[in-house]
This record gives sequence, structure tokens and C-alpha cells, in this order.
Amino acid sequence: MLYPFFFDPTILLLIPGLILAIWAQMKVKGAYAQYSRVMARNGMTAKDVARRILDENGLYNISVERTAGSLTDHYDPRGKVLRLSETVYNSPSIAAIGVAAHEAGHALQDAGAYAPLKVRNSIVPVVNLGSGMAFPLFFIGFLFRAPVLMDVGILFFVGVLVFHLVTLPVEYNASGRALKILSGTGILAADELKGARAVLNAAALTYVAATVMAALQLVRLLLLRGMRND
Repeated sequence: MLYPFFFDPTILLLIPGLILAIWAQMKVKGAYAQYSRVMARNGMTAKDVARRILDENGLYNISVERTAGSLTDHYDPRGKVLRLSETVYNSPSIAAIGVAAHEAGHALQDAGAYAPLKVRNSIVPVVNLGSGMAFPLFFIGFLFRAPVLMDVGILFFVGVLVFHLVTLPVEYNASGRALKILSGTGILAADELKGARAVLNAAALTYVAATVMAALQLVRLLLLRGMRND
């Protein structure tokens, strides 16, 4: 049976994922806002913390740079650059230090050839292509009754889901490394570590939400594929 697009009942499948995504965003914004107002007692900035972690692990070749935007922090494995956003770079807050340590955790993963990170980095080009083509191919096939195009679209989207699944251990491992380093080196005291953990756990939840949404989208595509054969 073919449903008009705006009456498509499979869209209801996405509601739980959407609710989870909204809740995750609220959690991360709330935790970051709360602990960005709490300054670490050691007086170190996020930039200082990132540099210290890198240097103590022999990663002198990795530079720490400022990048535009808010919460645009990331580690670039190709350029060997750890980039901290404008709101994080010079901030001595517990939230900023947690974010910087997390990105340094990615640099440590890269240096240690952490397998999930290698897998994720290797499939990025394919996933970027697939994520842009999956829905157009699927719905062109859906409209014109071309099952091959629908199947190719689904296959591309499976790659997107795999990317999200691989991302989960990468992000959780980076946060685990960050918290261990912050605690073990004394950069944050035990009571301060609670705030950094809250920020990183909230951030990790956004990746869980993205994975759930991708899984629900895949189920939706499979259901639509079956409906088109009715």
C-alpha cells in the first residue's frame, strides 16, 4: 500500500528518537552551562590542560589551536591538531577542562592506534557520500517503483548506522581516558571531577541519541520498502 508522504505512518517510529535527541541536547546544554560557571581551583585553562596532557604523553607534534564557534571542539587526526572552541580555549572552568581533556583523549587514541577510531576514520569518506545519497536514492526508487534504487539507498544508510555504532565506543573511551587523566594527575579534585563527568556523560548521550535515531530511520526505510511491494 502506498501512503501519501504526509500521511506516512512510519514517521511515527522516529518520535522516540526525536524525544531522546531533544532530551540529550537539553542535558548537555544544561550541564555545560552549569559547570562553565564553576572555575577549577588549579587556575589552568582548557588550553593549558590539553597541552599538558599531550606533552606528558610525548605528543609534542600535536598543536592546540582556537577554532570559531561554540562547542566546535575536535581533534583532527590528519592535521594532528587539537582545536578548542572560543568559549573553551582560554576558560578555566570545569566544563571547558573536561571538554579539552576529552579531545586530548582522542589524540591519545590516535597515537595508540585505537581500533574503533581507525575504523571510524577509514569509513568517513564513504559515509559522507552515503549519507547524502541514501534518502534521495531510496525515495526516487520508492516513487518510481525501482527496488534496486531503494535497496542501494538502504545499503548506504546501513553504512551511516555502522558509523554511529563505531562512534559510541570512540566517544566513551575518550571520556574515560579524560576522567582518568584529570583524576590521576590531580588537575581536578574529586569534587570537581564530578562536574567534568556530568558534562562528558551528557555529551555522550547525544551520540547515543544519534545512534538510536539512525536505527529507527533504517527500520522505517525497511518498512517503506515492504509497503511499496504491496
